[in-house]
Amino acid sequence: MFIVGEGVILLKNVENVEFGAWLSIAAYISLSIFKLIIGYLTESKALTADGLNNSTDIFLSVAILIGIRISRKPPDANHTYGHTKAESIASLVASFIMVSVGFNIMLKSFRQIFLGSEITIPDTFAAWTAVICAIVMYFVYRYNYRLALQTKSSALLSAAKDNLSDAWVSIGVMIGIIGAQFGLIWLDPLAALVVGILICKTAWTIFWDSTHVLTDGFDEEELLQYTKTVMQIKGVRVVESMRARNQGSEIFVDVVIHIDPDISIIQGHLICDKIEKIMREKHAVSNVHIHIEPYIEQLEMKRESIK
Repeated sequence: MFIVGEGVILLKNVENVEFGAWLSIAAYISLSIFKLIIGYLTESKALTADGLNNSTDIFLSVAILIGIRISRKPPDANHTYGHTKAESIASLVASFIMVSVGFNIMLKSFRQIFLGSEITIPDTFAAWTAVICAIVMYFVYRYNYRLALQTKSSALLSAAKDNLSDAWVSIGVMIGIIGAQFGLIWLDPLAALVVGILICKTAWTIFWDSTHVLTDGFDEEELLQYTKTVMQIKGVRVVESMRARNQGSEIFVDVVIHIDPDISIIQGHLICDKIEKIMREKHAVSNVHIHIEPYIEQLEMKRESIK
């Protein structure tokens, strides 16, 4: 059943997530151009690598935006649960792009450090550029992280993690550039190498989170909390099984409960309505599919084991 109020809230959430994606795109386009220009002018390999890092983030944010747009499509004959997993697919594709750029930066930096390539001392203006960019990305991270928690968007949460990673990368770049001013000229390409490693690490995190969702993985502790919530509802004697999966920013739950066999169908229906209401309010579950079984006394041991 479609509830108008919930539909309006869901649409508002999607619009907010889209704004977060657009904010990331705008920030990354501006910062990548700024870093690449300053990195070229100051001959800073680390700042240039950081600029390339931000250019991959543009692809990530665009992929997330496309995924969000697709996820807005209503359910159809081929997608009865909707299209919300498009967010996770978008994040997965972006992770492959990120790791390819990360490996390329690592390879170039490795050649400079260990194979005797010429290293130049960058201008200190590159360090100030890195600091400014780190501050900007931190505020973008704070906004997107708070928005991701509010909307429960896995794609936007991936973007927020990438925002924070980029802020730390810029701090590392600043340290490498300053170190080069004091004769430690290898610190600048070393910082570029660290940037490449961090890009690959972030790509792995996004890849892992995306595949976890796409393979219907779900946190066991959350499932236990769901079970405890359902068991506290009057009329529920036993929770035989509890399963859940993420569909983008939505959560779908399948639960099998046991109730007294002598109650009416109407009473059983009211118990199901209460379960749906409480799960939606307490755990932000989008949909609960409930299967009812008659209570058998021998199953009481299962109830006691998870209290």
